Parts: sequence; C-alpha cells; structure tokens
Amino acid sequence: MSKRAIPLVDLSKFVKGNADERAAFVHELGTAFHEIGFVGVVNHGVPKQLIQDFYAAAKTFFAFPEEVKRKYEVAGLAGQRGYTSFGKEHAKQSLVADLKEFFQIGQEVTDGDVTVVDDYPPNVEVDEVPDFPALGRQLYKAFEASGAHLLKAIALFLDLDEGYFDAKIHNGNSILRAIHYPPITQEPASAIRAEQHEDINLITLLVGASAGGLEVLDMNNEWLAVVPESDEIVINVGDMLQRLTNNYLKSTTHRVVNPPRAEWHLPRLSIPFFLHPRSEMDLSGLANCVTAERPMAYPPITAGAYLSERLREIGLKK
Repeated sequence: MSKRAIPLVDLSKFVKGNADERAAFVHELGTAFHEIGFVGVVNHGVPKQLIQDFYAAAKTFFAFPEEVKRKYEVAGLAGQRGYTSFGKEHAKQSLVADLKEFFQIGQEVTDGDVTVVDDYPPNVEVDEVPDFPALGRQLYKAFEASGAHLLKAIALFLDLDEGYFDAKIHNGNSILRAIHYPPITQEPASAIRAEQHEDINLITLLVGASAGGLEVLDMNNEWLAVVPESDEIVINVGDMLQRLTNNYLKSTTHRVVNPPRAEWHLPRLSIPFFLHPRSEMDLSGLANCVTAERPMAYPPITAGAYLSERLREIGLKK
C-alpha cells in the first residue's frame, strides 16, 4: 500500500471517546494542522447516502445547457449564492481562469438572529432539480456539525476553552460549493483545473471528488497527490485560521491538476464546505500564538472585511 500524503484521524474518538481518546485525537489533529495543514477524517458523521444523493443532483444540474444554468447566476452576489459560470474565478496570483463552474449554497438563519439575518442573501432554488438545493441545505447542516466538532478539538490544541469557536461560527457565513470541472476538449491555456491557492475560511471539509487531481504542497516544496479513501473527508486549514493562530496552524497551498490526456473526457465533481465564522469575528492573532520567535505577522481585521478583500483578489467581487 502506498504511503498516505496526509494523516488520517477518526472523529468518533473525539465525539464519543474517553478522555484519553479525546486527548489523542486533539494531539493528532493539531499536529497535522501545524505540520501540513491537511488531514483525512473518517467517522465524520456526514451521512454517506446524503453525499451520494447530493452528488447525483449536482450531476443532473451541471449537465443542463448553459442557458438553463445561467438562469441561476445572480448578479451582484460575488458568486456567494447560486450558479457561477465557467471561467469566472481565478487564483489570486493567476490571470488565467480556473477550468470550472460551480453552485453555492449559504447559511439560512432560522432562530431570529437579527445581527446576521440581513447579511445573507436567500439561497437560489432550481426549478428543474428542486432536490439539488434542498439536499444541499441538509448536507450544509451535516458539514456544519462535523466542522464544529473539529473546531472544538482545535481550540483545545491551542489551549483555548473547548467552546471558543461556538458562538463565532453560530450562523456563520459558511458556503457549500458544488464544483464541476467539465471534460477538457482542447489543450488548456493553463495545464490545470484549479491553480494553486489557499482557502479563505477557517477550515474546509471536502468529500471525495469523483476523480483525482487534488495535490498539496508539502514542507519540502513537493506536490503530493491526495487520494481519499471512500467515506473519508479531507479537511484543511484556511487562511482565517492561519491568521488567527499567527501562522502556527498552516494554510497549505493546494491545486487540482488536469488528468492524463486519456482521461480528459471525464468530468470532475467536487463538494467542498468552506466553514466561515460570523463576519464580526476578530481575526487578530491569539496572544498564546505570538512569541519572540513568531512575532505578530498580521494587522487586525474582521472575518467579513478579510472575506471581501479576498473575493476581490480572486475576481468574484468587483
């Protein structure tokens, strides 16, 4: 068996385990996030059937002609809800658009939380496949629950109170994104489906894509292929968590490379959940992550201001 590119952890050991199992999980997850920024998670609590059903609905949606999909592209939302057509988004250092289109589902506030309820536009319904956004909302909640457990473990690893993130992510600005990389029909301008980048958010939860291609950049500056097993979710640190921990936890550069030419005809479907806090969260470096060897690396900023800045850099926001 080939060596794994990223460590594998079992979330049930934290959620249902005894004190020793919980402590071991916290250490494994934290060490992985400090050293490589990526980890595979099993027993994550996201139902397999729900993932499969959402995949099937997404596949149906992306198979529609362009004019049908474009009905669900909402101007002025910076791609934060509904459909974003092919070639709109690029990595912040790249001028070449990524070879993808996507559909996004966001937070729905159901508890009368007045401080954020006006921040979030409504989700986009799809007449032709009503199950697509409906299943997406269920999957969103399942990812949100798993992500909350992972952030409790991260808080403990950082010597914070276990509930440090709870209020900060309650009704947070998270996004579920279904990404479709269509078949490659001609020599691409860039040999890559998604150029190297780091994620913006706290953590990303990614269910196994329908085809390979995900690669992460390790500490030796070498690209490693990440091939999740079935029922495994890949989790990575985003720039907000890296910023909060003053670079102690690592937001790792990653990309999606094109398949071998013989597989150009195969599309790729990928479902990441970008876990964001509420916009007012302060991302200033935690005091216990600032040392003489690691002085404060970033000026203070809120999560909302940082997100706006980054959406402009990647071409989604004017």
